[in-house]
Amino acid sequence: MKRALIIDDVENARIGLRKDLEDYCPTIEVCGEADGVVNGARMIRQLNPDVVFLDIQMKDGSGFDLLEILPDINFALIFTTSSNEHAIRAFRFSAVDYLLKPIDPDQLVEAVEKAENTGDHKLEVLRSNLDGGTTRLALNSQEKIKVVDLKEVVRCESTGSYTLFWMADGEQILVTRTLKEYDQMLSDAGFLRVHQSHLINLAFVREFIKTDGGYLVLKDKKEIPVSSRKRSAVIKALAHFA
Repeated sequence: MKRALIIDDVENARIGLRKDLEDYCPTIEVCGEADGVVNGARMIRQLNPDVVFLDIQMKDGSGFDLLEILPDINFALIFTTSSNEHAIRAFRFSAVDYLLKPIDPDQLVEAVEKAENTGDHKLEVLRSNLDGGTTRLALNSQEKIKVVDLKEVVRCESTGSYTLFWMADGEQILVTRTLKEYDQMLSDAGFLRVHQSHLINLAFVREFIKTDGGYLVLKDKKEIPVSSRKRSAVIKALAHFA
């Protein structure tokens, strides 16, 4: 049985989450609740929970403020948020589990299962990305979680509901997230969706061939098709390198 702490400044949200955990997550026992950053930090030290459900926007600060107070993060962390799309993007990018309110029971069960296998490195990636810009990514495959530098990611390829990462050293990593999610995560980090099935790190583009429908030639000589509706975006993006 895992012991969980709920930190949220809205009482009804805490009540609802506690009820959902009782109904859908039999391996979780709620050991306490807190209504803000200060109380949350105090109760984490006092209760030493296995899992923390942490709200982002609270009256006395943010969930990030709370994390900075703590000297050590020795619990699985699940963020909860109402509508902050920027925060959601950060959580997905760093592979930190999150729940969008109102919480869907199926997503809650999935998040709990993931949290039971979450390492502290996920939070380290989140902190480094928030503090110094987007530089690293935690990739969650079926076998492991691997942290990679974005500068080493050549491209991402859609394989149904999964995404295949192609690395500069030739390694391939199959990740249990869709290409659409990574398109949203990486659009401001030098990556461009050039085709329904392809997301490219522009730093690895060697040339754009405009004939034969249009395709990119990468530094590893791989040819990547460019869809007609992405053609102008590719030309515009590559113009910045000129």
